Amino acid sequence: MAPNQQPLDTVDDALKGVIQDLYEIQSSTHGYLGPETQQVLIRKIQALTSSLSHLVQTSSSIPVQIPPEIIDYVETGRNPDIYTREFVELVQRQNAILKAKSDALAAFRDVLGDEIAAAWPELRGYVKSGRDDKSTGEGGNITNGGVGRKEGKKENGV
Repeated sequence: MAPNQQPLDTVDDALKGVIQDLYEIQSSTHGYLGPETQQVLIRKIQALTSSLSHLVQTSSSIPVQIPPEIIDYVETGRNPDIYTREFVELVQRQNAILKAKSDALAAFRDVLGDEIAAAWPELRGYVKSGRDDKSTGEGGNITNGGVGRKEGKKENGV
């Protein structure tokens, strides 16, 4: 079991205890016969109070970060699921825009590479390596900082 799971399991167990106490109180009130069952009901309410206290103590160990926008939604009586849905839609729109930009940039890279290869045939290898490495984002790096230079050697005695 992951170490981060232990506090959640403790809170889960405490919450199950609260639910069980509520169920027992419901059963006791349904079968309430007067003074003879009053002490049983009082003990169950005290057990519920104890369970709620334990739940508060254990749940304070779990860090929870709720975006202020969700708190505003709840305070104004709106459903927080609406916020979640709107947020997901916003992220999907932004992702679509970024994908379109990325696709346009890739198309520009290909056109530019074709034009460079046509204008300077000696750079065809660099253009091809740039296209081959496009998935890693490292494509088209020219070694030794010079266009037309071979690694470790200078061309044309320069």
